[in-house]
Amino acid sequence: MDATLEAVVFGKTGCDKCKALLRRAHELAQQPEWADVRVCYVDVDTEEGLVEFCRMECLNPQRLPALVLGRFEADGQFHPIPAPPSAVPDPVLGACRLYHIVGLQTDYSPRGRGVITPAMIAAVFEQGRAAQRTAAST
Repeated sequence: MDATLEAVVFGKTGCDKCKALLRRAHELAQQPEWADVRVCYVDVDTEEGLVEFCRMECLNPQRLPALVLGRFEADGQFHPIPAPPSAVPDPVLGACRLYHIVGLQTDYSPRGRGVITPAMIAAVFEQGRAAQRTAAST
């Protein structure tokens, strides 16, 4: 199956948590049920990476690493998937959830402890799929 979802991990050089999120996202995307997800990495320490990071408009540089789902369109640009509106906190993602686009960023509070689990990554992948289904049916 060709990848229909792009999972973009935003990180920076020398960041162990960034490496861990990238590894976990890759491991999950290699499972047969996630064959439609392709993972790529954007280093915000590069000029190109910083531009892509800024294009997301809702990521906090103090909360890297971050994960955003979207698609590369015919224009060659990455287009994040808009998040469906929700007034209810996500029980899996908690304070890591992005509300503007489908994705997450690291919660460094005492509750979040800077941990992004495989279940959180899977929840973001599923949100991306659900948002695509909704967009296709309208």
